[in-house]
Amino acid sequence: MARRTAKSEPGAPPRLTFLGAAENVTGSRYLLECGGARVLIDCGLYQEREFLARNWDPFPVPPASIGTVLLTHAHVDHCGYLPRLVRDGFRGRIVSTPVTAEIAAVVLADSAKLQVEDAAFKKKRHARERRTGPHPEVPLYTPEDVEATLPLFAPAGYGSDVPLGGGLTARFRDAGHILGSASVLVGCGRGRESRRLLFSGDVGRWDKPLLNDPEPAPEADWIVVESTYGDRLHDRGVRIRERLAAVITETRRRGGNIVVPSFALERTQELLWYLSELLAQDRIQHLLVFVDSPMAVRVTDIFEKHPEILDAPMRESLLNGSSPFRFPGLKLIRTVDESKAINHISGTVMIIAGSGMCTGGRVKHHLEANLGRRESTVLFVGYQAAGTLGRQILDGSPEVRLFGKMLPVRARIESIPGFSAHADRGELTRWLSGVKRAPRRVFVTHGEREAAAAFAGHLGEHFGWEVSVPGYGETFSLE
Repeated sequence: MARRTAKSEPGAPPRLTFLGAAENVTGSRYLLECGGARVLIDCGLYQEREFLARNWDPFPVPPASIGTVLLTHAHVDHCGYLPRLVRDGFRGRIVSTPVTAEIAAVVLADSAKLQVEDAAFKKKRHARERRTGPHPEVPLYTPEDVEATLPLFAPAGYGSDVPLGGGLTARFRDAGHILGSASVLVGCGRGRESRRLLFSGDVGRWDKPLLNDPEPAPEADWIVVESTYGDRLHDRGVRIRERLAAVITETRRRGGNIVVPSFALERTQELLWYLSELLAQDRIQHLLVFVDSPMAVRVTDIFEKHPEILDAPMRESLLNGSSPFRFPGLKLIRTVDESKAINHISGTVMIIAGSGMCTGGRVKHHLEANLGRRESTVLFVGYQAAGTLGRQILDGSPEVRLFGKMLPVRARIESIPGFSAHADRGELTRWLSGVKRAPRRVFVTHGEREAAAAFAGHLGEHFGWEVSVPGYGETFSLE
């Protein structure tokens, strides 16, 4: 994609360019240019194999020309490119909710560590195999780049207008997706020329444990809405407790382990909530549960620090001193040696490890130890993007490439979709039903091509709105 250096003129119509999550799920980056200012909404890493090269491409505009990054939440596909942006010249503000800023510090530190480790591993492997890979054998960024990024965060609470300069304002609204997540309403221009743009971020679900319900969408002139599950409805009949208990009981009967690739943020904590309930009610036999993710351990600590923004039952549990994150048999793993020791334990254990899509982290080592065992189970509790290792396993591949070699998949593969933190088609429609006046246009993003197209068609039919599915690098004039 060609680099664009010239900013829009102060009197020119605003324009919006889609630099990521356009007909794909990861790499969320939307560039808004208004009144001579540039604002980037989200700054995420690409995680699908076919799009990884975009992480290495020069940013389409000089990072130093961007005044503000608005961050909807701290998942790596929304915040993980920030250290690279800073490394390449960005010096503006990163505005997010306070909890997002706190969690992003953990997520980015973990990401940088993985970048360094993966680069060293690939360099060694490629030297041994006498070949070169498609991407540079250096880290995309380092822990030092993260240290340079964190002072740029400028936290802002829900519901307050944040001036961004040049007539721009931003207001965060609770999106109910993960702790601290937000949709962001951006005001552009003054007086009669004022326009409002709504960026959904990732929209959560209603009646879930841990988090508040999403705030309905407000009216806006233009709306950018995610579509991760825009082409389907979650199975309302999924009984998470029953399914989880059944998987644990059956795997124990076979004598295997349960490996759960899980996002460190929110999914791990929700899983612990359900396990705590099942154990307290004696619906499963007691077993060792390992959270083998230093990042998940640190994020769990942040959950316990912030009962004020949690759903009422969870808030009451924490305030009463009965944390669901502390039950007998739960082991929080912090060191590599402790992680390695897990695979030498006999009997059935549950291993909850990142990353959630199996693209990196300690879960890959536990998959290496368990994928070939018919008695073991790999349990997916989150979305698996196309092209990721997790998606290959979930789709039934008989063998997968892991650490440079092909590994047969003999373990039982299970999925509990009810854990999803993403709204489905009906829930996204419910969220958008707060908009009473038709927007000028809705842009459907953050979904695989088929899902985005299906959701765009649904919105046009249901609301009668004008809807587009932008392509990568496509720019729209907001007149």
